[in-house]
Amino acid sequence: MSAPVRSLSRPREGTVIAGVCAGLADYFGLSRGLVRVLFLLSCLLPGPQFVLYLILWVLMPKRAV
Repeated sequence: MSAPVRSLSRPREGTVIAGVCAGLADYFGLSRGLVRVLFLLSCLLPGPQFVLYLILWVLMPKRAV
């Protein structure tokens, strides 16, 4: 038996804005709330976090039903 295939995609349900944090949480096996809080805290630091979020929003496909 082979391991299940993981794919980086945005879920259709359980999203807040675009589903990027939810998709990342599902991919890495973390809590969606934890990833959202970490992203918000990272926005307090200098860097391109918001631009990265927008890029992932465009590049990550929506998960098929």
